[in-house]
Amino acid sequence: MALEQFSDVVQRCQAIQDGNFSSADFDLFQTVGQTCIEQGDSAQVLSIVIDEKNKNIVRCMGWNLLEPLVKVLLKKEDKNLPHCHAILTHLLEVCSPKELLVGLLEQIEQLDSGVIAETIILLLKPLQTVLLKLGRKKASSVGMALSTLLSQMVRLPVPLSKEQEEDDVFGLCRCCVELLGFVSPFVEEIKADARDSHGMSRENELRVEILKFCMKSLCEPLLEVQLKDADTLEKSPLRDFATGILVILNSIGESLPNLLGHSILRKREVPGFLEEEVRYPKESLASMAHLLFVQHIAMDIFPAVLSPVFVMQCNMEYIEVLLSSTEESRLQKGLELYEKTLVRLENSSLPVDLLDLKTFFSVPQHVIKVMTLSPVQNLRTKGLSVFQLSIDKLNTEAKYKFFRCMLKTSGHAGVEGYIIKNIKNQTDFALKPGNGNEWFLGKHLLPLLQQVLCLPQGPETDLLHNLDRIMESLNLLRYLLIRDKEWENETGIWTELYKIEDNYLKPLRTALNMSRAHYEAELKRNKENTTGSKSPVCTVSLGSEKIPHMTPEMQTQVLQSALFTFDLIESVLARIEEIAEAKGRL
Repeated sequence: MALEQFSDVVQRCQAIQDGNFSSADFDLFQTVGQTCIEQGDSAQVLSIVIDEKNKNIVRCMGWNLLEPLVKVLLKKEDKNLPHCHAILTHLLEVCSPKELLVGLLEQIEQLDSGVIAETIILLLKPLQTVLLKLGRKKASSVGMALSTLLSQMVRLPVPLSKEQEEDDVFGLCRCCVELLGFVSPFVEEIKADARDSHGMSRENELRVEILKFCMKSLCEPLLEVQLKDADTLEKSPLRDFATGILVILNSIGESLPNLLGHSILRKREVPGFLEEEVRYPKESLASMAHLLFVQHIAMDIFPAVLSPVFVMQCNMEYIEVLLSSTEESRLQKGLELYEKTLVRLENSSLPVDLLDLKTFFSVPQHVIKVMTLSPVQNLRTKGLSVFQLSIDKLNTEAKYKFFRCMLKTSGHAGVEGYIIKNIKNQTDFALKPGNGNEWFLGKHLLPLLQQVLCLPQGPETDLLHNLDRIMESLNLLRYLLIRDKEWENETGIWTELYKIEDNYLKPLRTALNMSRAHYEAELKRNKENTTGSKSPVCTVSLGSEKIPHMTPEMQTQVLQSALFTFDLIESVLARIEEIAEAKGRL
């Protein structure tokens, strides 16, 4: 029945001149044609479609058969597969490229999640054929096609392991490989145009669309992928895709070094600033930097003449972009890029004027957040390692100013304690023969010590909360009193000791006595309550915070642990007083 209807509508339309078919003709052709193909009459449909008498009809209305053809072609075992392939091939030869483009993109836009990869791979070649038929006016159509393809590809799950990339169950890897082949003729056309005009035009419309595609690909999927190195996975489709994208960028006149330095160069070129921001998204450039310096992809087309300090300046903005994220994969990439950028530098080589750049302050702050707030252990560990590496690369004056800044802004006792430990190490180095410097000895060291040797809230400071800072401060003071001889006084500690006594040691002892008295009273009350109560759980206060649902035994352990901590502080404090008194200074 449907086949007869299809034959009838085609015969009726043969008499219509100049393709002036009505909307009813279009609807009927589509409906009955679709039914015929779905019912398995594709051989008969093929014979009608390729009939020369029907060429004008097929040219105008044939693209409406794309939907049923795609459905059959996705069922690879269907006996009508050869006929449907032949119909599609004929449509590509006869139909209007613009109408075919619309039809093909509709099929891609309306994909169900289960057939994304299969449909994209099926339609890439037909789509490429149609676009190449558009001649010199295809740029916007190429851009639209690439945008549509990428928007569907990013729906595919990203392989996380070597095995997942090898198995490629969801097809992202296959799509990436095929997509490189899809864009190849357009890249070659851009290169040919550049040869003919003796130079690459930045405003070449097709070039702009391919550039957009590369930038989008760098962001998704490549920024989401953890690429495997060649030792782990010898043949990696995703790594090949990343390499291909960087090669394309280079081929269309986008110098990788210039892209890397875009964050610096654009600030010198105010005209077109907004356009440049859109054309070169920071996330895409951050992904490119990671591919270059962490994955070492396409380094054969990246010159090695750039100084490590310049590379550092370029990468800091991209590192900030990655570390500003809350996604684990991006934080990991940010730390990796920061580390690889730092290891290229010699120790103590970064000059102090770099600290005037916004990113040289903000990036360490982001690293501190990872170190202190990330729920992922390996990220916290990596963050601490990179934080120390960043300190090691600063020259002496830069270290000094960095420490002062971090003590003011970190707001975290553990970080402050870590900074104070670094101050001790720098002072120890400066006190060794031949290493003397003005920043960690004498007049410059004293203001730094004033920042270190103080209690944030005076005698009311929460000693447990600030334990890391307090212990490192006391260790630093004890070290200075032992290491710096009174008659040498290279650090100036002996002339300032009376101020330290008044401004730090006395308030600390007061805070210690108050805290000990409070916790001893809590412990006594707990024992009394435990004796007179049958309640299996209770609530304990630690400083200003309450910890509920603790058994009496757990509560006792917490209180005793706090008192043990106070004993620890007391022992170091007593040792400092003992050293000072032995020299008659307290």
